[in-house]
Amino acid sequence: MPRSVNSVAKRNRRKKVLKQAKGYFGRRKNVWTVAKNAVDKGMQYSYRDRKTKKRNFRNLWIVRINAAARLHGMSYSEFMGKIKKHNIELNRKVLADLAMNHPDAFKAIVDKIKA
Repeated sequence: MPRSVNSVAKRNRRKKVLKQAKGYFGRRKNVWTVAKNAVDKGMQYSYRDRKTKKRNFRNLWIVRINAAARLHGMSYSEFMGKIKKHNIELNRKVLADLAMNHPDAFKAIVDKIKA
């Protein structure tokens, strides 16, 4: 009985990886073994950095809220503690946006929690 190989599936698998490697430099874009390694590593980085991105944005929001709160004579932790105590349910993303783009609205929030 002749040996059975599934060349169609093998070729499709390789084409898929080479398509993902489009835009890479040098042999990374067109040599199967090099492209496979580059795509695998790229996928690892993208998985890891989807988590890191969330961390980085949270840090950025905290820095912006802290800077805006200090303009009104409060620290970040003091500000967030009073926000929670007064049941103002705005998340850090919204508070940071208010601090950057709508300082009057942010000042209104600060006045409300100070009173």
